Amino acid sequence: MSDKLPVPSSRPIDRAALERVLGRAAELQAGGADAPDMLTEAQLLEIGKEVGLAPEHLRQALAEERTRVVLAPEAGLSARLAGPGQATATRIVSGEPAATLATLDAWMHREECLQAKRRYGDRITWEPRRDLVSNVRRGLNLGGRGYTLSRATEVAATVSPVDEGRVLVRLDADVSTARRQRIAGGAVTAAGGVAAGGTLVTVAVVAHAALFVLPLALLPIAAGAGVGYAIARGHRGVVARMQVALEQILDRLEHGELRRPASLLDALTKS
Repeated sequence: MSDKLPVPSSRPIDRAALERVLGRAAELQAGGADAPDMLTEAQLLEIGKEVGLAPEHLRQALAEERTRVVLAPEAGLSARLAGPGQATATRIVSGEPAATLATLDAWMHREECLQAKRRYGDRITWEPRRDLVSNVRRGLNLGGRGYTLSRATEVAATVSPVDEGRVLVRLDADVSTARRQRIAGGAVTAAGGVAAGGTLVTVAVVAHAALFVLPLALLPIAAGAGVGYAIARGHRGVVARMQVALEQILDRLEHGELRRPASLLDALTKS
């Protein structure tokens, strides 16, 4: 058998084929006996340079990996019926991790009626404030903001450096509790329709008028099922509004609009 390597073809390779070839080559390399189990980021950048990958793209990919949050796959009835239980938005902005997290933390306290729940270094989670002033602000919609994020069970921010002067920010809002409440409300409504229809059927049987009343009994059942379905599906609108709220915060962060002097109302709601 000849030891000579085949001459590379000059035939062009499209993007999809390129991704498959590189992915398969990485898989083969990882399965090799001499493949390292761990690499430093510096080593990864060096490898990327050798294969012609732009450093800025690798750094962004690394930042996205550091901010990646593993979520359980949503393939059940709740997800299919009512939609996702999480809203997520990401953006690369100018700044450094600590300062960016501090800016976001101040904004969440001051403008979104949230309070810090946990701090993990490069990640902060918040939950809705339940004090009197915050409840009044949300109830009266002071400032006309809507306080959409306060409807989430938990809001989280993860910040990871991309390069000098830029960070990747990921915002997550957990709306799974709101989804459960929507589904429960829809189920109660549907059950009410079934109960009303069943009552009509019972009355019809007792009065020996089932033939006439049975068609009418189907109306509350159908109406209850339809309204219940609409209530559950309404959660998709909640997720959409939550997504917009997260994107708006990233817009303000990107344009440096999250900082402003604290007001007297801010001082009253500060924890």
